[in-house]
Amino acid sequence: MPDKKELITLLEKIADLMDYNGENPFKVNAFRKGADSIRQNSEEFDSLIKEKRIDKIKGIGKSLQAVIYEFYERGESSLYEELKNSAPSGIEELLKIKGLGTKKIKILFEELGISNVGELEYACRENRIALMKGFGKAGQNKILARIEKMKEYSKYILLDKAEEYADEILAGLSKYSSISKVAVSGEMRRGSEIISCIQFIILVKDHASFGNELKAIGGSKNNGHIGLINNEYPVHVSIHIAGSDEEFTKMLVLTTGSDEFLEGLKFDLSGHSCKTEEEVFRSHHAPFIIPEMREKEYFEVKDNSLKENSDLSINKFHGLLHFHTTYSDGRNSLKEMISAAKKEGFNYAAVCDHSKSAFYANGLSEERVKRQNKEVKELSSELNFTIYQGIESDILHNGSLDFSDEFMPFFDFIVASVHSGFTMEHDEMTGRIIKAVENPNTDLLGHPSGRLLLSREAYKFDHKKVIDA
Repeated sequence: MPDKKELITLLEKIADLMDYNGENPFKVNAFRKGADSIRQNSEEFDSLIKEKRIDKIKGIGKSLQAVIYEFYERGESSLYEELKNSAPSGIEELLKIKGLGTKKIKILFEELGISNVGELEYACRENRIALMKGFGKAGQNKILARIEKMKEYSKYILLDKAEEYADEILAGLSKYSSISKVAVSGEMRRGSEIISCIQFIILVKDHASFGNELKAIGGSKNNGHIGLINNEYPVHVSIHIAGSDEEFTKMLVLTTGSDEFLEGLKFDLSGHSCKTEEEVFRSHHAPFIIPEMREKEYFEVKDNSLKENSDLSINKFHGLLHFHTTYSDGRNSLKEMISAAKKEGFNYAAVCDHSKSAFYANGLSEERVKRQNKEVKELSSELNFTIYQGIESDILHNGSLDFSDEFMPFFDFIVASVHSGFTMEHDEMTGRIIKAVENPNTDLLGHPSGRLLLSREAYKFDHKKVIDA
């Protein structure tokens, strides 16, 4: 079943395609405003859909209702498909380039026949975009820089998406009777945020049967690897074949990496006979380091403190300090979030919805903060669970937080975050963040760099000065 965020994305895509097609501006705005109204609605959205009460949300007229109900019932929208089919095939890809709106894209198509990113890049390289009214040399350079960034991003996928693909592949490998053991390796095993290759190690116990099974799916064995014909995944898939437990362990250590980590430990696995990773570390007189900490830097540890403090199992966490709910832009209600936290075995949780300046995310006004506080107290009593009421307060351009000093003591926990003005100069942004950090009400600095993985670069600031502050 689609969720609220997927619906908002759909309505915004429909509005963009309508705008590109030159449809009535009032109709286009109806879809944009509908997306905003749904984003700002704090009711149980699934309930509104199931009970056919979506019309209760202000700004959701009959035409939008039809699109919404169809999307939830069928998982698709006939209006969206119709609009997409009537526009040049690369328009949605062009819309991903920041700074290119539907009007500019239409000009590019009508004047230069540009309908996809590749054609746009070629036109920029030929200096044709710089000569167009409304673009210029500076605009052309910005477009080229953004295209280069998109190409770089296209080499990776986010960890959560890689895990979905890995689960599919693992399910397939588990059907092979000739495979006795499988492990995820490489960047995924280290928990890297972005993934360029999905890697596995498999232990084959029956090579004859394995060869036949591999042929059946159109794969091929080549120098200890499996080659996947017609790889349907957006990144490379690498499957390493081991013939013994010792070889499996050796491959697991080496392919987990990182290269800098292995070099720092000076691991020599030639002729080793270790059956577990722990044995490998002991044989090199090193404490066992969990995969998530085997990144570029390795710091020499003279005792076992690193081992004792590096267990990232969920049962080692006692509480949850920052999450959103349907009060602002979250997908789940406060009760659902707290129930899940309690189920995980946490002892406490701090709800930190967006603050009032974040109007785009349905941020909480003082009145709504008080309303949430009432529910926090009632829910804490009902579930016998400690709930702290916090807020994710916007750091304004001058470094102030967006609730008054008189109102701030109302909260138990305050996260301060930059959500606007990302293009500030380096020193100005540094000063802005430091002022927020030094505010006595601030408990935590949220997403300090402002980056969005594979989407937005970090803003410019002196992170060392901020950490000192």
